[in-house]
Amino acid sequence: MKNDELTYEKAVKRLEEIADALEKNDVPLDDSIKLFEEGTTLASFCADKLNSAKQKITQLNKE
Repeated sequence: MKNDELTYEKAVKRLEEIADALEKNDVPLDDSIKLFEEGTTLASFCADKLNSAKQKITQLNKE
């Protein structure tokens, strides 16, 4: 999925899928590492989106 197609909602859904896969403990180690890396990237994306939304709301409240 390209970053320009990624939305907050899609990222959260993918994070849930990754967490479910990792919790099952039946994913090979190399795949687990790849999933973990993808998850950290998605988590950072979501945090950035939330911070951006928070800043926008704060700015709108000041106006």
